[in-house]
Amino acid sequence: MTSSNGPFEASPLPDDAVELGRFLDAWGVKGWVHIQPHSADTRALFESQDWFLLPPEARFGRGFSAFASPVRVRVADIKVHADGLVARLEGVADRNGAEALKGVRIHVPRSAFPPAEDGEYYWVDLIGLEVVNREGVHLGVVRDLMPTGPTSVLVMDYTETVDGIQRTAERMVPFVGAYIDDVDLTARRITADWQTDY
Repeated sequence: MTSSNGPFEASPLPDDAVELGRFLDAWGVKGWVHIQPHSADTRALFESQDWFLLPPEARFGRGFSAFASPVRVRVADIKVHADGLVARLEGVADRNGAEALKGVRIHVPRSAFPPAEDGEYYWVDLIGLEVVNREGVHLGVVRDLMPTGPTSVLVMDYTETVDGIQRTAERMVPFVGAYIDDVDLTARRITADWQTDY
């Protein structure tokens, strides 16, 4: 899988690609890279044999030259290490090769994710869902999922009116069984035991 991009194969980013993390730096001297995952749920990174890589954003990638457009790479090995993950990619055999990937963004197609366990959800599937309370009152639309130790918190945007002016505001609801009654991915709706004035 060698090309003008070195060990990487030029490949368009799949339509359902999800950014799951980024390379922080080299780990060791044998081509391993240290990964910062975007979510505590790293199953998709472990289960996918191929990752799609994008160059770092300009603010992280000064002097980056490993590749200019999306590439696909085969994962040779991946394991948990300390506060993150480390991986070895086919064709990256030494520390210099790993250091050249600093800041690179890792994507995996959503269609390649392993099935979620019953009652569990991938954060990417929750983004954009409407959240209503038991009375059917709109609480917001999920913008993000914020990890807070053992649990996560839904971060939602909603519109409020202040002094006659509409503006976007933020609301948070713990994503735990005590507050979340139902998640309906088909209807794209979450029902929560929550009020607008909490």
